[in-house]
Amino acid sequence: MQKLSLDALLREHLERARAASTGRSAATVHGGHEHVLRQTLLALTADAVLAEHENLGDATLLMLRGRVRLSSGDTSWEGRTGDLIAIPEDRHSLQAVEDAAMLLTVAKT
Repeated sequence: MQKLSLDALLREHLERARAASTGRSAATVHGGHEHVLRQTLLALTADAVLAEHENLGDATLLMLRGRVRLSSGDTSWEGRTGDLIAIPEDRHSLQAVEDAAMLLTVAKT
């Protein structure tokens, strides 16, 4: 069994995001490309954007810290600490409203 501290990891990746020109940092914490289930910790600084992209399967975003806006077409959802957002199947983008860290869970279909 593997155990890790998401709290420590999010602090580390928020610092990396602040130092990166893109304003983001990420690390796979469970699974990977060869597995059906993958969990990735994402950290974004305020105003950093993940451009519109395809969904690779069923996915959720668990907000660990901060606020983000998830947009798909003309619809958007705001997520803040403690929220769980079901990511739409359609193309979507993500923008940090403030410094944010989240756990992205994807089950490839």
